[in-house]
Amino acid sequence: MRSFVTATVLLFASVAVYAQAAKPCEELKAEIAKKMDDKGVKLYSLDIVPTDQVKDGEGKVVGSCDGGTKKIVYRRATASATSADASSTTESKKP
Repeated sequence: MRSFVTATVLLFASVAVYAQAAKPCEELKAEIAKKMDDKGVKLYSLDIVPTDQVKDGEGKVVGSCDGGTKKIVYRRATASATSADASSTTESKKP
């Protein structure tokens, strides 16, 4: 009986991990961003990177998506980098 319970727990855990990895990247990125905003985190970026291009020291992997083929990497941003990103985004949206 004990082994049945253990097997069931492992099955559900593996399904939960697979469900996160199979999730579309933009959807998972939005969920992570919402959680970070709710916690009051400021000045950060979330980047979707192919798994084979993730490098140590260039940010923290906070999610896996598209069946594990891509990772979502968290990086802290500086105030000057964030304002530069905001101005370039604003300029690109002008008609």
